[in-house]
Amino acid sequence: MQSRSLAEAFTPAELDVLDGLATPAAVQAYLDETPYSTDPFYRSPRRVMRDRKAHCADGAFFAAAALRRHGHTPLVMDLIAWNDDDHLLALYRRDGRWGAVGKSNFTTLRFREAVYRTLRELVMSYFEFYFNLAGQKTLRFYTLPLDLTACDALDWMTRDESIEECVRRMDARRKVRLLTPGMVAGLTRADALSFQAGMVGANPAGIYQPLADAVEDHEVAP
Repeated sequence: MQSRSLAEAFTPAELDVLDGLATPAAVQAYLDETPYSTDPFYRSPRRVMRDRKAHCADGAFFAAAALRRHGHTPLVMDLIAWNDDDHLLALYRRDGRWGAVGKSNFTTLRFREAVYRTLRELVMSYFEFYFNLAGQKTLRFYTLPLDLTACDALDWMTRDESIEECVRRMDARRKVRLLTPGMVAGLTRADALSFQAGMVGANPAGIYQPLADAVEDHEVAP
């Protein structure tokens, strides 16, 4: 299948929506106003606009398409957690610094300004706020970014069924470990105020239920 340009992929009405999201902050605001989806399937950027629903993967791919409309390379990254859900982000760069746009059920795992010199710096800005319902700080790895232009032949911007393959390709990217076993052993639980802040407006049906007896394997990346 030959890939199509962004202008060819979307209808004029859909392009009008994307044209109105001229900055990463505007893309984030659109996602913040989009209800969190608990549906067990992926939505393409087109369907996100039509349904006005998205979970974190849907949101990351939508943000990548919207950022692309305004000249950014469509990049997505996976934050990988232990005893918790992973979290997908769309990345952007400004003046050589990294920022991110994200759809999350937790208020503190969303937008980041482009002020981070490296991807690790950016990822670690999420660390203290990345916790499960037991208060465990769960972020452990991240994948190197996937440039979604490599998925253009799949028509990922308009075909729901293509998103799963794009996610598979992202998951196959090299994973970067964030913590040593000693660091993990010394972690404290999230404090009560941070926990409350993260949960503001959360949809309970979409929150991961941590395993009380989960045992962490420090030897192998997920």
